[in-house]
Amino acid sequence: MSKPSSATGRTQTGTRRFISGVVEGFYGRPWTMEQRTELFKREQKWGLNTYLYAPKDDYKHRMYWRDLYSAEEAKQLMALITAAKQHDVEFIYAISPGLDITFSNPKEVAALKRKLDQVREFGCRSFSLLFDDIETEMCQADKQAFSSFAHAQVAVTNEVYQHLGEPETFLFCPTDYCASFCTPNVSQSSYLHTVGEKLLPGIDILWTGPKVVSHKISVESIEEASSVLKRAPVIWDNIHANDYDPQRLFLGPYKDRPTELIPKLRGVLTNPNCEFYPNFVAIHTLGTWCKATADGGPKDVEMGDEEQDPCYSHQKALTLALTDWLQEFLSTDQPGARLKKESSDEEPMQTDMGEGSYVPGPGENPLYTAEPLTLEDLKLLSDLFYLPYEHGPTARTMLQQLDWLKNNSQAATVETDMTAEWCSRAQRFDDMCDAVVQMFNRLSNAPNRSILYDLYNYICDIKSGVGLARAYVKTLGGQGRPSAQLMNDDPEPWGFRGGLSGEFQRMLPGHGNRDLFRHPPMTAVYCIRPYCPEDKMEVQRIFREMQSAGEGKVPLVAQPPLICDSLSAGEISPSPQCALVLEDEMGMCGYALALTDAKPAAAKIQRAVSDSVLEEFPSLITIQMLSRVTDPSPAKCMIGQLLSSIRSSGSRGAFCELRHSDRRMLDFYTKLGSFKPIKVAGLPQDTVAMATSL
Repeated sequence: MSKPSSATGRTQTGTRRFISGVVEGFYGRPWTMEQRTELFKREQKWGLNTYLYAPKDDYKHRMYWRDLYSAEEAKQLMALITAAKQHDVEFIYAISPGLDITFSNPKEVAALKRKLDQVREFGCRSFSLLFDDIETEMCQADKQAFSSFAHAQVAVTNEVYQHLGEPETFLFCPTDYCASFCTPNVSQSSYLHTVGEKLLPGIDILWTGPKVVSHKISVESIEEASSVLKRAPVIWDNIHANDYDPQRLFLGPYKDRPTELIPKLRGVLTNPNCEFYPNFVAIHTLGTWCKATADGGPKDVEMGDEEQDPCYSHQKALTLALTDWLQEFLSTDQPGARLKKESSDEEPMQTDMGEGSYVPGPGENPLYTAEPLTLEDLKLLSDLFYLPYEHGPTARTMLQQLDWLKNNSQAATVETDMTAEWCSRAQRFDDMCDAVVQMFNRLSNAPNRSILYDLYNYICDIKSGVGLARAYVKTLGGQGRPSAQLMNDDPEPWGFRGGLSGEFQRMLPGHGNRDLFRHPPMTAVYCIRPYCPEDKMEVQRIFREMQSAGEGKVPLVAQPPLICDSLSAGEISPSPQCALVLEDEMGMCGYALALTDAKPAAAKIQRAVSDSVLEEFPSLITIQMLSRVTDPSPAKCMIGQLLSSIRSSGSRGAFCELRHSDRRMLDFYTKLGSFKPIKVAGLPQDTVAMATSL
């Protein structure tokens, strides 16, 4: 990328430069003016060039967008715009009128122009209109004036853009700003097609990727969006955003975005953590990523680097960022540092003990000496607070060790061939827990207090959680009395986490379904969709595969016929709205089928089922998943949807038939809790029936 001549959208060669930097676009307390000025210094140092001002809870940005800035507010904004220019950072002022604007009212459009004219007088030359996170239903006046919501937004945006003299940089955020919001999809979205065709070509469009918080952003997905939008988008990246969960912080590297994206994008802006100082890693690694070029030749990429990106290694980028961040932690010159000299005339608070330092006498306690923070501490910190869709390597190892120790706890109390391994793993887990405690202690004594205060609630929480797990493992190993924190009927409040929000979540049936670690660890993303006739052969394949995988390897032809076999084999069609299939990245991996009335199917295979059973449980349900599906939550979800459909048909209950050899599904139905064993006359040998009332 060519070096820009100034804080504008053009390089010295006259081409539009790649937009790279930070969007302050989160919900919550906005950053201070001092923090924003510090951000400009960092952006300049790390090769980033843009700052998008869009704090959701600055009320004159969004809630009261019509209100002009006061003299004091104007003074602050002018100073901020000036500071950005001094550091070669393009300041983009964003406004969000979408909550209550009437698009067809000329007075509303005039108010919008008046507000942006005022900001232009402050020295700002780049602007953005945001229509994200708003209701899509137009008021009656707008419905009469515009054929669609997209036409209304585009008309006002084009008018404002032209009123401002068609600025070099002007960004538009659509209401459907990611693929998951598009109906029915990106390529067929009438909203996006209108935006792409009608929005003036000099206006750039913000896009978050496949989702609001996108796990990965592929070249193919950007090419699809660009085709519809008629221009390369600017990525508004929420991968480090934490405003949706106050218990989470993200200190992992910028990753899962291949550098091949760079020539296909207009730019990338990261919308990071609400807390300013912990964003060092997010912004630093984005700067490293932006410097990579797809045609820059291969660099040294570690073996096993899952990205396989020849131009960017997220592990190396993270190490570089943490190395630089360590210096900031240890610095006494940074804002908020403990030993920073006071610049004001006010006398600093005296904390010394007089002329000489205190020296303990014989037999007295030695003075507490704080150990200095290390790079390994920061690597551990990053691992514990990594990214939304994954924990760091150390955090994953700790979860795996705890899971193994819990599931094999009998080896700790009864001598077996696994006892030595259990003790070894327990000691390793204890050492890792101790490393977290030591990291906490060293962080707490770091000279730069501003960073610590932004981190403190998070590191205190993880230290407490690790402490509970550590005590639990010691209890399993018979070391001392059971922990009062874990076993007491009246524990201290730190023994139960999450407050009211945590209690609500624990009462919901899906609680824990999106944990990043399960037993076994699960990272797959599943899709549940309605069954269609074209799925018949795949359902039959899964049925045959799981039948042959049953214990005893009894040939299918030799097994007694079950009603559900006819359903899975396609001999009987499922009832309407009573068939679902499960898909993962490899294709179809499961199904759930039901008959609202099982009596005709039983007659077809000449199975006698008593009228009393069919009167109480008239419906039949069957579910099967390939062995690669290790997470039970998709099956639970499918069962729930089928039972809802069956109930809607007027059925009183449903039953299923299971062979004893299908231990996996027997275990699933048993743990489900709602299905209980029932007696069915004429049931084939080695078969069990389970049922639930609706």
